[in-house]
Amino acid sequence: MTSVSIIGGTGYTGSELLRLLANHSKIDEIEHITSRKESGNSILKIHPHLKSMGYDNLCFEDISLDNINSDVVFCATPHGASMSIVPQLYEKGIKVIDLSGDYRFEDISTYEEWYNLKHTGKLNAAYGLPELHRETIKKANLIANPGCFPTGAILSIAPLVEKGIIEERVIFDSKTGVSGAGVEASQTTHYPNVNENLKPYKLTNHRHTPEIEKELNKLVENSKNNMKVSFTPHLAPFTRGILTTAHTYLKEEYLSIAKDEIVEIYEKFYKNEHFVRIYDNDMVSLTGVRGSNFCDIAGFEVDRNGRLIVISAIDNLVKGASGQAIQNMNIIMGFDEKEGINYCGLKP
Repeated sequence: MTSVSIIGGTGYTGSELLRLLANHSKIDEIEHITSRKESGNSILKIHPHLKSMGYDNLCFEDISLDNINSDVVFCATPHGASMSIVPQLYEKGIKVIDLSGDYRFEDISTYEEWYNLKHTGKLNAAYGLPELHRETIKKANLIANPGCFPTGAILSIAPLVEKGIIEERVIFDSKTGVSGAGVEASQTTHYPNVNENLKPYKLTNHRHTPEIEKELNKLVENSKNNMKVSFTPHLAPFTRGILTTAHTYLKEEYLSIAKDEIVEIYEKFYKNEHFVRIYDNDMVSLTGVRGSNFCDIAGFEVDRNGRLIVISAIDNLVKGASGQAIQNMNIIMGFDEKEGINYCGLKP
């Protein structure tokens, strides 16, 4: 059996990790769940919905990393904090899955530019998008869990990029639920400011932009980093989910491609991917993936200007964070990849 610890357990990602791990047959115990502020308190003080799920005697701890010897550690800390935590765990031979952005970039200068943080060290991490990097993940001891927006965006057009049928410029328009802003309240997430409202933010400089761009360039044969990504997120008045609309343009020689041919490209690319579902209509919805680890993809319509529209839907807290982290754990530990996360969406 496998022991797990969670560094930073009071936020939404920590909550979701606990919810999903409660039904994971290969996890023997949650050995430690850390929080300096809540140390000594029952996790039920922060996560009362987990009562009777096997955690009633589990308390938050402020514990030294020297005393953590679990098989797997999930690091659910803010960007910048993981740099002082992950190396010590990694050096002990513990398998670490980091949910921050600290290890998502091979090029540290890109991280420092977009996150406005000084990177204090470099470790080799596998980028934890299983549908693209499963074989690398299998051999890694450190997984950089992808961002929520990049997960939905990359999966939405990866088959088109790999096939080479679209032009090099892509525009992503994403609508996200308020939980993506984290557990701490602010004026931005205050109910009167979100309800019955739709607000774009970081119109041209969201830090997930280079993450999407670098992964798409890896799919291009003999890539010269020519894929150019424009990305604008919008805060929407719902709790969970990200709906991404990808605007791409077909290369001239593919302007006559039929919709069923595009769908076939997707079905072939994702034929062995349980958590990616392809629909040959526009029937993706956030309720269809809410609470699940699925990424639903649909659309595939081409307008008179050669613009090809693809839409993806994910739960930002599951496939966009904790569910994908558990999927990565399953891979590196040799478990069934679906273990603990094989739930359909909560529709309606």
